[in-house]
Amino acid sequence: MTGTVTHDPPPTGAGRPGRPLIVTEDAELLDDLLRLCAAAGATPEVHHGVPERGGGWETAPLVLVGDDAAGRLRGAARRHAVVLVGRDQDDSEVWKRAVQIGADHVLMLPDGEQWLVDRIADVAEGVGRPALTVGVIGGRGGAGASTLACALAVTSAREGLRTLLVDADPLGGGLDVLLGGENTEGLRWPAFAASRGRVGGGALEESLPELHALRVLSWDRGDCVAVPHQAVRAVLAAARRRGGTVVVDLPRRLDDGVAEALAQLDLALLVVPGELRAVAAAGRVASAVGMVVRDLRVAVRGPYAPGLDDREVARLLGLPLAGEVPVEPALLRPRGGAKPPAAAGRGPLARFCANFWERTLVETGATG
Repeated sequence: MTGTVTHDPPPTGAGRPGRPLIVTEDAELLDDLLRLCAAAGATPEVHHGVPERGGGWETAPLVLVGDDAAGRLRGAARRHAVVLVGRDQDDSEVWKRAVQIGADHVLMLPDGEQWLVDRIADVAEGVGRPALTVGVIGGRGGAGASTLACALAVTSAREGLRTLLVDADPLGGGLDVLLGGENTEGLRWPAFAASRGRVGGGALEESLPELHALRVLSWDRGDCVAVPHQAVRAVLAAARRRGGTVVVDLPRRLDDGVAEALAQLDLALLVVPGELRAVAAAGRVASAVGMVVRDLRVAVRGPYAPGLDDREVARLLGLPLAGEVPVEPALLRPRGGAKPPAAAGRGPLARFCANFWERTLVETGATG
């Protein structure tokens, strides 16, 4: 059980990693709290009462107060991010004690363990603004969506942003191949198939291959062609908590795993060649994706059939125009092991990607 006592904003220092503070003399409760901190990857500071001035009571990003210690904290200075932790589900007086010490939440073990692990992990990871998460999907096969996704990720990393490129298409051959890093050490999707609940953002980032200053979560060349949707949710949530940008290369189908990925996007780009048949196919993709993604835009690639241009394609699809994707050999004929698209930072594709990030980061407020 968890409950909220107040709705005050988080402290000014939120977003910076730090050690949680535990205040209790209950040995059994302390063992439980230390176990939960370990599960969240945090090393707490432990006291039986309020630390001396200037200590953890003022500076800790999160304070866990055992119900046994509530009486000793009544005179302590008020602060945010205080959780009163107990075990007696039938104790109606616990809410009164929470108000007396200025607690934000009341939590009862064992029911509230997962909530508390998540909260402690946020502290351990220094959670701040979530990553701007962009999906790229082709309006038809061969539209160049995977190469555009790689170009966007490479450009984001070149601009100094923490960047993760996620390959959500198990049948696409692996984005690590497109980036020339299929032999680079690091985990691929099958290693996360059993992931449930919360995945540590820092641990995820460190476990993945690093290519061209960005991290890549790709598929391997094994027999595994799917992971449970719970794993997709846990991994992408961890990636978003790290901040920066996340680029997701999406397949042209909608299953539970893809739906989980779509649900975590801030926006999606639908890559559509300037052909009538491609526009027709893209309309079907847009109908499916648009049921989940709140911000779907079209990126149009030439050459164009007679009577079509980028604005006409956007009009026919009824979608906002993200821009015209430049035609480059790397976009039309991607080859594993070759220089990644937009890696040099020059040329029309690199300029398209740089302009996209500059505009989108401002639109979404991710630069604040």
